This record gives sequence, structure tokens and C-alpha cells, in this order.
Amino acid sequence: MNILLLGKNGQVGWELQRALAPLGRLTALDAYSSEFCGDFTNLEGLRETVRAVAPDVIVNAAAYTAVDKAEGEPELARTINALAPRVLAQEAARSGAWLVHYSTDYVFDGSGNAPRVETDPVAPINLYGATKLEGEQAIQSSGCQHLIFRTSWVYAARGGNFAKTMLHLAQERDQLTVIDDQIGAPTGAELLADVSAHCIVAARLRQEDAGLYHVVAAGETSWCEYARFVLQTAAKIGVALQASPENVLPIPTSAYPTPATRPLNSRLDTSKLQDTFGLYLPHWQAGVVRMLNEVYGKAS
Repeated sequence: MNILLLGKNGQVGWELQRALAPLGRLTALDAYSSEFCGDFTNLEGLRETVRAVAPDVIVNAAAYTAVDKAEGEPELARTINALAPRVLAQEAARSGAWLVHYSTDYVFDGSGNAPRVETDPVAPINLYGATKLEGEQAIQSSGCQHLIFRTSWVYAARGGNFAKTMLHLAQERDQLTVIDDQIGAPTGAELLADVSAHCIVAARLRQEDAGLYHVVAAGETSWCEYARFVLQTAAKIGVALQASPENVLPIPTSAYPTPATRPLNSRLDTSKLQDTFGLYLPHWQAGVVRMLNEVYGKAS
């Protein structure tokens, strides 16, 4: 199998380099790669790259993910999140390659309390979500064989993430205030990469399994409860903190205004993925504990 991975140095892309390597010959690019163009603002360069590499599978882990910044950079966000995936989809349709792409719960409006299924109506409430939805629709209308994975609250040991930010603040402050009315499931980039590799192999054998899937860790929590769990786990590892879990205080989203509106309900139903591919998705806490031990645990 000849695989082209784009966005290799993002959180998901970094884990995909590991997960995809056993599947075949892997060409992994980012925006600064020299041999081939991996720059999503260079659409023709991207098209030329796909034709030169001639992959069996294109895996797109590149995205414009600065949710608030996107409100002031709509054209750049749209180019990276919608127009570039359209080019990849067109090339995949032309050559018969598969396209694997990552999307977000932000395509929904975040209302209600029920987990969203893949067929629920979409209605993004910020520009980031709108551009990601446009990217989904471009892929679906292209006619290419594809796997689109919607996910949420992604973290990884590599790079910055919510847990690391909370621990940094807890080392400097006696008390933290964290939003408690946004609900979702923290999902590790490692889990997304492993699920992707499994689904690529399975879907190439059963082409009828192509399509759109939700992929998040099991369970649900608020950002506030997530922060408390992070501090509790870090303390057990031996990380010195000023703030304790009891000193993480809840606040509503309305008390922390941002340029981009955030969905209150980020729950995603993963039944379709689990039933189709025979997968079990572990509870979100397991992945967070593993990540914190990887970053902060002491070598034995």
C-alpha cells in the first residue's frame, strides 16, 4: 500500500506516522516539506504532489484549527479546511485512491443533550465549523472512496493541550475557574490514529464501509470535571501543584466570552463505527491517564 500523509507534525498526524507505518510505504508531509508540496495554501502544488506520489490512500491530518482566530481569517481557514480537501478528493476520485479526512463536532449547533449521530442535521455556529463542514461536503460530493472521521476535544502528549495548560496554571495559582456547561469526551490522537489504521485496512477490503463516522473516546465530561481529573491524576504521579481538584471552580460559558461561539453539546454517538468495524472505544479517562504518565511520569 502506498500512503500519502498530510499534516504529519500535528497532534493526530504525529501519531498517524506511527500507526500507518506498518501498512505500507508512507510519504509523510507538512507545510514545510521540500521534496513535495504539503502546503495547504498552495492548491496546485498539492494537486501536483498527489499526482507525483500516486498514493493508494491519502490521509489528511492537516487543518486550520485556531477556532477563534478563524473568525478574523475566513479565507485562510476556508482554503485549508475546505478548498484543499476538495483538491485531494478530486485527485482521489480521478486516480481511484481512498481519502481519509478528519472533521469535528463543530459541524453541529451544540444544542440539546443527546449524542449526535452521523445523519443528524448540521448547523455550525462558528466559522471554523462552517469550513470543516464545507470540506466534508466537498469530499462526499467528489465521488471518491472516503472515510471521514468526526471527533472532538483532541489531545496528545506531543504539543500543547488543555490538560497541560491546566497543570501549568495549577502550579502557579491556588484556584482555577473552568467552564462546566460544555460537555464532550476528551479523545487521544493516539486512539484516532489506531482507529484510522484499522479502518483503512478493513474498508479497502469492504468498500461498502466507506463513509462518515464519529470517533471519540467513551464517556462524557465537562471541561471543569476534566480539569479536576487531570489535577487528581497528576498529584498521584507526583506533580507538585498549588491548586487541588477541589479548588477548580465551575463557571458557565457565558462568563468566558470568546470570538467564536462554542457548542455546549459536543457528544458524538460512535455506534456506527463500533458496529461496522468491530471496535471498542475505551473510556476517556484511560487515555488521559496514559498521556499524563507519558509526559509527567517518572522513569522507574
